[in-house]
Amino acid sequence: MSESAAERLAGRRKLIKFTGASLLLTVSPLSTAAANRNPGVLAVRIWPAADYTRVAIEHAAPLKYTHFMVKDPERLVVDLEGIELNNVLESLGNKVAANDPNIKLLRAGRYKPGIVRLVMELKGEVNPQVFVLPPVGGYGHRLVLDVYPLNPPDPLLSLLDNKEPRPAPLESRPISKPDSRPELPTEARPEAKSELKPEIKSEPQPVAEQKAVSKRQGRPVVDRLVTITLDPGHGGEDPGAVGSGGSLEKNVTLAVAKRLRAKIESEPNMRAVLTRDSDFFVPLHVRVQKARRIQSDLFVSIHADAFVRPDANGSSVFVLSESGASSSAARYLAQKENAADLIGGVNIDVKDPVLARTLLDLSQTATINDSLKLGKAVLGELGGINRLHKPRVEQAGFAVLKAPDIPSILVETAFISNPEEEKRLNDDAYQDKMAEAIFSGIKKYFAKNPPLAKSTLARLD
Repeated sequence: MSESAAERLAGRRKLIKFTGASLLLTVSPLSTAAANRNPGVLAVRIWPAADYTRVAIEHAAPLKYTHFMVKDPERLVVDLEGIELNNVLESLGNKVAANDPNIKLLRAGRYKPGIVRLVMELKGEVNPQVFVLPPVGGYGHRLVLDVYPLNPPDPLLSLLDNKEPRPAPLESRPISKPDSRPELPTEARPEAKSELKPEIKSEPQPVAEQKAVSKRQGRPVVDRLVTITLDPGHGGEDPGAVGSGGSLEKNVTLAVAKRLRAKIESEPNMRAVLTRDSDFFVPLHVRVQKARRIQSDLFVSIHADAFVRPDANGSSVFVLSESGASSSAARYLAQKENAADLIGGVNIDVKDPVLARTLLDLSQTATINDSLKLGKAVLGELGGINRLHKPRVEQAGFAVLKAPDIPSILVETAFISNPEEEKRLNDDAYQDKMAEAIFSGIKKYFAKNPPLAKSTLARLD
């Protein structure tokens, strides 16, 4: 068909054919007058990720919808009632990335008067979740289409595929600066032993030799493989705090987390896993669930603070509290961070009761004590590169820190609402300094609190 013929048919019905079935869509432009009477859809945002792909449809008023699945090929069909087709919906096809792991095509058309049909062609079998969110923050009403692959990526298998455990000496010790004591004889030096096949002794090393080992440089910080979960705050629909220069907290936290991951991965016997490695939203309870699934040794959530006054500044570290916040500021911050689920958008009809009990479990005094030790070590290092907002580790009821068996901290790198600190947070060199400071704090924590032996089997909850 020629292009001119196609133009003459604009506004007439098109039959979009799929293998095994067909879905009828009418493509007809909406007049300006009709658009003014019914503003309809205001925006459509798509957040692709291996975990799931989210399509968020923002609209001016509540709308009715129905949805169903069609096979061969797999499609999700959503009918939106009470609206007319507009240019926002017509642009849907251009918003799907070619490398989207879950969505192949997404189209919209006028199905019947007052009904717009969305057809989402999928790359495989999925478990869709379709739900609405009320207005919150700067958003209006939202219809959310979450497309979860039927066989989601297993974080434990991904970890094993991407990171082979590195062998360590049997008697490795924390790193510290060398002193001026004479070296031990060659046969007594720990480096004389093979690091790949350590010699197993029936008796412990003499105390003098243990001290000598602890003073060597270049030795692993820990003597078994440890896993650290890094949690870049916010993401996707939830931008986090916004700086005066337009910087988004979700971008800063991801950049710092990736730098920190690289530093951890360079250390023998350490590996790091991100709760998100791109721009998508992860519910708070899922962040905790991911860390427990791979049996993490530590959990570090990374954020950038904000306040109504632009002169607020400095870095902070927070841990969970069993009995109220340590200050009104800590309580305010916890409430703000816990609201991420409202902004990012969580389907409240799908909650894991086992995990819910875990998050309500406050019998974790030992874990909180370890969290305080970790927080103090990291805070001390942050003080070397930035002013501290508070000179001590603070506590509050952060939902993302509620793993009952993983020492967990939340790092507020700086105030993105402070123009000067916002500039630094976007500077590559400063991001690297921030990552290095957190990494140094982690190593100092392990130097004083060596990780205990644990089962090699990860939790399944």
